[in-house]
Amino acid sequence: MKKIMGMLMGATLLLSACGTPGGGAAQNNNKADKDADTVKIGLNMELSGAAAGYGNQEKEGAELAVKEINDAGGINGKKIDLVVKDNKSDTAEAATIATSLTTSDNVIGMIGPATSGATKAASPNATKAQVPIITPSATDDSITVANDKVQEYIFRTCFQDSFQGVILANYATDNLKAKKAVIIGDVSSDYAKGLTKAFKETFKGDIVADEKFNAKDKDFKAILTKIKDKDFDFIYLPGYYEEAGLIIKQAREMGIEQPIIGADGFSDSKLIDIAGADNMSNIYYTAHFSEKAPASDKVKTFIDAFKEEYGKAPSSFNALSYDSVYMIKAALEAEKENTSEALTKGLATLKDFDGVTGTMTMDEDHNPKKPAVVIGLEKGEENTAEVVNP
Repeated sequence: MKKIMGMLMGATLLLSACGTPGGGAAQNNNKADKDADTVKIGLNMELSGAAAGYGNQEKEGAELAVKEINDAGGINGKKIDLVVKDNKSDTAEAATIATSLTTSDNVIGMIGPATSGATKAASPNATKAQVPIITPSATDDSITVANDKVQEYIFRTCFQDSFQGVILANYATDNLKAKKAVIIGDVSSDYAKGLTKAFKETFKGDIVADEKFNAKDKDFKAILTKIKDKDFDFIYLPGYYEEAGLIIKQAREMGIEQPIIGADGFSDSKLIDIAGADNMSNIYYTAHFSEKAPASDKVKTFIDAFKEEYGKAPSSFNALSYDSVYMIKAALEAEKENTSEALTKGLATLKDFDGVTGTMTMDEDHNPKKPAVVIGLEKGEENTAEVVNP
């Protein structure tokens, strides 16, 4: 087995060298081509498939940041070359792309995937190549710490599920004055399971029902009929926008009017499209960014630039990926070298980075210490935004 592994490692290194323009040393695996004309960054993103709503927003934010940085002279004097690939919201494809970006495209770092499952799938190949990943929005706790071990090459821009679950449990108690909860959770995603676990461990009131669904489910009337006549103050709904939108729509059509709270999986306009704006009142969710609660002096400049580029207001996912690119810039400039090794070290020691999603410092587990925002919706419009510090 050791012999086979050695042969495979040798083949991987050979492919890396062959993939470098001009036959020079590969930029990945911590071997930088210091004469490279550009800084190659990979974008491994869900641009089609079930999670495309998140991935395309993150592509927009990343591309705006790259444009700004290149217009200002690049990183350490070299322009960014953003290599964009679609993982199709498929975990196997995300892993394959992580390999191709590091061995064929010779990137020194990767942004994405957006979702927890895809990021977990991509991480082993990135780690093998010693090329860091920074995910804008994958919140599962085990992405950066698995089996009590910090994943050396994996970082994130967002806060993690345990933080969101705690924030939402406390928000329900302190702000909504709620004492009785119903949980309707997605049991098919690591994201939702992590959120459910953290919420249960924190919420001090009663959980009067704990219902479950799977991704791609469409009809939730049986679940909603079971809970409709129960005595509860709110529904905790950890899941992505596709199913959450249908649950909200069907709940409101059945006359269930209690508050519904969820996490950053709600942060997509498609949630309102699916549920219908008239059904989107008394809805609360954690977000990384809000125009109503700016976390940084840079927010207005970012919003203006984004509107000029895309003709619309930016979302949390736009902001997170925008910050991810600028975090890469800050990390490389702190180390004064455009290599995978420098990027890994720079991200691990990032301190007081002033981003549009907040001022953040990377902790020892590769998670940013930063505030969260809890957004409230009425008729599908953002009505309130409250900053909650860790």
